[in-house]
Amino acid sequence: MSDLFAADAAQQAQPLAARLRPAHLDDYVGQQHLVGEGKPLRQALDRGQLHSMILWGPPGTGKTTLALIMAQTVDAAFITLSAVLSGVKDIRAAVEQAQIRLGQGRRTVLFVDEVHRFNKAQQDAFLPHVEEGTITFIGATTENPSFELNNALLSRARVYRLRALAPEDLSGLLVRALQDPALNGMQLDADARELLLNYADGDARRLLNMLEVAADLADQDAPKIDAELMREVLRDAVRRFDKGGDLFYDQISAMHKSVRGSDPDAALYWFARMLDGGCDPLYLARRVVRMASEDIGNADPRALTLCLQAWDVQERLGSPEGELAIAQAIAYLAVAPKSNAVYNAYNQACALVRQQPTDEVPLHLRNAPTQLMKDEGFGAEYHYAHDFPEAFVAGENYFPASLQHTRLYEPVNRGLEIKVAEKLARLRGLNASSDWTRYGKGK
Repeated sequence: MSDLFAADAAQQAQPLAARLRPAHLDDYVGQQHLVGEGKPLRQALDRGQLHSMILWGPPGTGKTTLALIMAQTVDAAFITLSAVLSGVKDIRAAVEQAQIRLGQGRRTVLFVDEVHRFNKAQQDAFLPHVEEGTITFIGATTENPSFELNNALLSRARVYRLRALAPEDLSGLLVRALQDPALNGMQLDADARELLLNYADGDARRLLNMLEVAADLADQDAPKIDAELMREVLRDAVRRFDKGGDLFYDQISAMHKSVRGSDPDAALYWFARMLDGGCDPLYLARRVVRMASEDIGNADPRALTLCLQAWDVQERLGSPEGELAIAQAIAYLAVAPKSNAVYNAYNQACALVRQQPTDEVPLHLRNAPTQLMKDEGFGAEYHYAHDFPEAFVAGENYFPASLQHTRLYEPVNRGLEIKVAEKLARLRGLNASSDWTRYGKGK
């Protein structure tokens, strides 16, 4: 009896999230696109088959739990490593255990949490053992495997994308959690429930951890969590936001695409989301300057100036004045006429430089500060543009000979670039009708 009592006490000492961890797929919350009835992964498990895989998804979506359930479903031993704490030595020790079990007729699942933190050599250490079938490898990551994992490892493991838990998933989990004996019949009023579900933001672990904190602070004589207590518990909490990770770049992408799509409302929403998650406003100011050049360009050159001024306000005044100035810039960019002509031209110029041989600067474009350089022909036959009508030398060439007549910048028919396009068309027409061109390629 004493042993049973000790085991029960040990279980009660576990965090609520650990106590509620399911042992069967039928009790698993969420990810029905992977483990629902009829789905390929579920069918493979029902047949007792398991393959190496990468579980990719936000925190608190059940990656560790799913790996453990899968190992239990196929009756495999389960070894877990943390990429933060483990090295090649730990990998070898785990593989040795797996080899012993394989000799006894039992498979081993080697689960590596935060596998993206392993370097290339550490990731490579798994490869021969995965190929030989010594281990079934399951890696968990919050980062995009395409960027963080070796191609060799990715080619041997299928990637499954886990999604943030839906509100109905979290709601069902909350009902189960309140039935836990250790919570002693704790009640949760409707307003507190809504606050907690919003805070959890798709993360089951966040939901259960904050519920447990609130339950510990509640009056045990009248076990109830109200909105006031929940607000106090969540007072300093921030939303799920992985600085530098996938979620970070997903939200930046959403804000940028909203600006490009001329939707100021959505652009401001994503801006507020990132601020709410703790993003540095100066980083956002820098990205907004990028948007001004990439997506507005010469269709409205004032956009770049406005964005630089917003950045300056943030640096000089800080919050909240700075954020408001950045918001002003974002709204302006969203409604401004759009042009990526300069962006495209710059990219084409860079590609052209990489592809072409290193042509010499034509003699007529070279500077000639010394008599020797003048004698060598530097600057000879250069035509000073200001000496010509409209400060334009019709037929002159400013490219290396092999690239004469190359065109990179093509203005769009929006905003100020309408006028720019008209002027370029007229100047190019003068070039085409000129009775001479550099290198003798004119009429």
